[in-house]
Amino acid sequence: MPAKLSVNLNAIAMLRNRRDLPWPNVAHLGRIALQSGASGLTVHPRPDERHIRFSDLPVLRALIDDEFPTAEFNIEGYPSEEFLALCEATEPEQVTLVPDDPSQATSDHGWDLHAHQEFLKRVVGRLRGRGMRVSLFVDGDGRAEPMRLAKTTGTDRVELYTGPYGGCFDDPDAAQREVERLGQTADAAKAEGLDVNAGHDLTVANLPLLAKRIPHLAEVSIGHGLTADALEYGMAETVRRFCRACGQAI
Repeated sequence: MPAKLSVNLNAIAMLRNRRDLPWPNVAHLGRIALQSGASGLTVHPRPDERHIRFSDLPVLRALIDDEFPTAEFNIEGYPSEEFLALCEATEPEQVTLVPDDPSQATSDHGWDLHAHQEFLKRVVGRLRGRGMRVSLFVDGDGRAEPMRLAKTTGTDRVELYTGPYGGCFDDPDAAQREVERLGQTADAAKAEGLDVNAGHDLTVANLPLLAKRIPHLAEVSIGHGLTADALEYGMAETVRRFCRACGQAI
């Protein structure tokens, strides 16, 4: 099955937040994305609310529940008590746990699973006990041992950090090396019984090679590149282009 597309709305929210005005409307563009073939919506509510605001969460939850009941809501973030409370109040289908410092501009590394194994076990158990699927943000460096450790936390999935791969947009040889490392990590995760997501700096141009190397890829979460393309092609056509890049017949 081709990978599903979850549209990350953070960049849209950041543009909205430049002015004290209600546009671009995050929920409206989320609706267009879902109407056009996206399987879900992703948000990363940071403590300073510099893009997605806490008040956006119930609005997006209601959008999915009322209009797109087969779609999924994915909330990602560092598992502080405040974040966990937001997840428990919103009840997303999936929670993606990232090891971000609040000051980071964006997620740029995976979990140190040796150092945080016991912490993540507690967090994963808490979220799964409330019926949420959990995914851990991990480095796609080709190593198998972190996937074994991820399995011990009780997580359902891992999300491969694809930033280094996205950074090879002008170097095909380097891109091939990076996608092989990602593929090796995905193979190790699959061997442990974990499903595999991916996200960060993915584009229409680089998605096909990733999907070819990881045919069991479950989901990609894409925001920056998709939002940039939407300025040129519009949101609806951009979502269709990304779905096709994932291998979907749309």
